[in-house]
Amino acid sequence: MQLFLSMNLAEICDNAKKGREYALLGNYDSSIVYYQGVIQQIHKHCQSLRDPALKVKWQQVRQELTEEYEQVKGIMGTIESFKSEKPVDILAPQSDVRSEDPAVWPPPTPAEHRCLLEISLSLKIAVFILFVFSQQVKKGVGDTPGDAEQKKFDGIGYDSDLVESLERDIVSRNPNVHWDDIADLEDAKKLLREAVVLPMWMPDFFKGIRRPWKGVLMVGPPGTGKTMLAKAVATECGTTFFNVSSSTLTSKYRGESEKLVRLLFEMARFYAPTTIFIDEIDSICGRRGTSDEHEASRRVKSELLVQMDGVGGALENDDPSKMVMVLAATNFPWDIDEALRRRLEKRIYIPLPTAVGRVELLKINLREVELASDVDLDLIAEKIDGYSGADITNVCRDASMMAMRRRIQGLSPEEIRALSKDELQMPVTMEDFTLTLKKISKSVSAADLEKYEAWMAEFGSV
Repeated sequence: MQLFLSMNLAEICDNAKKGREYALLGNYDSSIVYYQGVIQQIHKHCQSLRDPALKVKWQQVRQELTEEYEQVKGIMGTIESFKSEKPVDILAPQSDVRSEDPAVWPPPTPAEHRCLLEISLSLKIAVFILFVFSQQVKKGVGDTPGDAEQKKFDGIGYDSDLVESLERDIVSRNPNVHWDDIADLEDAKKLLREAVVLPMWMPDFFKGIRRPWKGVLMVGPPGTGKTMLAKAVATECGTTFFNVSSSTLTSKYRGESEKLVRLLFEMARFYAPTTIFIDEIDSICGRRGTSDEHEASRRVKSELLVQMDGVGGALENDDPSKMVMVLAATNFPWDIDEALRRRLEKRIYIPLPTAVGRVELLKINLREVELASDVDLDLIAEKIDGYSGADITNVCRDASMMAMRRRIQGLSPEEIRALSKDELQMPVTMEDFTLTLKKISKSVSAADLEKYEAWMAEFGSV
């Protein structure tokens, strides 16, 4: 699906470019055909979009291309009007000297007629070129419709390498993960919608005491879907997504890490509305004042705390559509600094999947795999009680390879390479899952779950 979408967008860009090129070359008939095609393609693309903000941008691109299309039609109309004029009779006697009164001037000679036609066409083409140029300058981009209205951060005062690094490694304008792509976790989805998504949809309501949360902390065992939830929030909001880790904000030069933190938040405010997702935040902002804390680490923590206090609708009159929402995830909430915990006002527990969630996860992971008739997903879901989402994915991956292992057993490398794809496409059986579960155990212990539940009972904010 993602490959088809990329091909579709590439075709739209190519058709728009060809329409403009043919118009500038004077091949207006071909230009009209390409313009009509690309306008129809964008119309169909808009109907398939679920993101309202993205749909509005594409509709603006379609409107601009429609205006260019009307310009080309206007040029063609002018040419047709010249062609339909009554031709000059070159055999009729012409006066060599024109009257001083313009009202009684004779019709132009054929040479003058052609000259007037060329001047008119030149003016029309010049106007069209200026129109196209002005549209591209207004966009600030090239011929690609999907890049319309993207702003570029001006990193004056910062090292250009740092700005380019953050732009390249962090900024993602469409993670393309939706709520339906995440199994179970309905309570977490509901809380995240209220904390992050609804302020974007109802900015007039979320003012004053109902202002959006400055930060949201997702707590839970490893592999339960915290990163997927963060990407879904960014997609559903239509925000710019910054994916931050400890390595992103680390530099070997003194004072450089603090600059990276400040630059990150300045870029986030520039690209607002923005979602900053800090994964494994305990590695960046652990408790201060411990004996093994380094001075550089303390400065980074302090800068992070200062920047977080100035973002995300902290003031009564802030516009929620311009907010910077900080999403954080951790597997060790008890190691987080107290001041950071205070700034992450909403703290959500992401638990292990329930029985219904485990069945959904099995279906999602096995949707491209052929299953034998004896496979009972409900029975498998009972056997994997206590497994995380990542554990279930590993079980499905290993079970789906069992048939291939049986097929190639005892074969030489040459015989394995000679096997066709159809010979390896064998259904996964219940026996494959039974063997897999004997090898793959759950990764989260009961003692760990008790620690999470105790922390949530003391500090949770759901």
